[in-house]
Amino acid sequence: MLKIMTVYGTRPEAIKVAPIIKALEESDNFESIPVVTGQHREMLDSVNKLFGIEPVRDLNIMSAKQGLNGIVAKVIKGLDAVYAEFEPDAVIVQGDTSTVMGAAIAAFNRQIPVVHVEAGLRSGDINSPFPEEANRKLTSQISKLHLAPTSTSKANLLREALPEKEIVVTGNSVIDALLEVVEKPVEFTDQTVAELVAQKDDAPIVLVTTHRRENLGESMQNIGRAVATLAGKYPGYRFLLPAHKNPLVRENVLLHLEGLQNVFVIEPLVYAEFAHVIAASRIVLTDSGGVQEEAPSLGKPVLVMRENTERPEAVGAGTVRLVGADYDRIVAEVSALIDDEKHFASMANAVNPYGDGRAAERTVAALEQMFGLGQRLADFK
Repeated sequence: MLKIMTVYGTRPEAIKVAPIIKALEESDNFESIPVVTGQHREMLDSVNKLFGIEPVRDLNIMSAKQGLNGIVAKVIKGLDAVYAEFEPDAVIVQGDTSTVMGAAIAAFNRQIPVVHVEAGLRSGDINSPFPEEANRKLTSQISKLHLAPTSTSKANLLREALPEKEIVVTGNSVIDALLEVVEKPVEFTDQTVAELVAQKDDAPIVLVTTHRRENLGESMQNIGRAVATLAGKYPGYRFLLPAHKNPLVRENVLLHLEGLQNVFVIEPLVYAEFAHVIAASRIVLTDSGGVQEEAPSLGKPVLVMRENTERPEAVGAGTVRLVGADYDRIVAEVSALIDDEKHFASMANAVNPYGDGRAAERTVAALEQMFGLGQRLADFK
């Protein structure tokens, strides 16, 4: 059996590779070797536990306030030893984190084929999101197999002169994971969240998530001020903010939210609970990449607090709107969704341009074709 090593380090990566690892484990052709860098810690571990994944190695690179160069250096050095130990036939990376870029470079330097899941996302601005746009472009240049989530992503890769025969449109594996998780009952560990979800019909929830590095500082303070204004303007709504672990995020956003009775700041939720909170929310306000894919799949209007996005499909479908990190725009756009039922309905259609739950299946088939063991499936449309 060929050895396929999947390397990941953050919660979003873990969620998206979980269905692929499961599909590899069920394959007769491949041995699955999951490895984590620990770029995130508690949030990563909770996803592994949810999906029953036990990594064979954990680099545990996380340390307080480490810089990007420190992360990448630890990833490359740590994985070089792991690659030497296991000698994988291919390495799967997912997305655009520092773990992804470091793992891809370390594999390339050992002449191990790199398989890039969620390939081809582009914002068009090398500094936004930072450093993700650079990470994914660098990874594309050294990958052997590009698993694009959508035809738009494939087109981006073709514009960069990457061989079409090495590109497969799989759909996004986050939809595989999401559809599996929301079908299962969940018990909320935070009683406040359980009560908010139970009362969602009488007191609608606005889910707020923010963590982007480029929003730190004044932009994130604008987000906090906007949420505070909206909470005062709409006392019947509940604003739920799972606060990112980054102390700089908390320092900037929470400054404006203390003492507001309809704003609930909580610790980050494990993925199963977070998926159910998205499903229970009426509006989603975020700067996250993954949430832009998950919420439209559950029919939720999404306002993205960024000036651009590498996920334009839902913008085109009308379920996502870019509002930037501008105080006035955030307040105006959320107000429009609350005050105008027709406007809300136009964004709340359950358009799912990102996947059909078969991305992991297409991924394994693409790997089989790469090694001459079978044929790829038809691309996701």
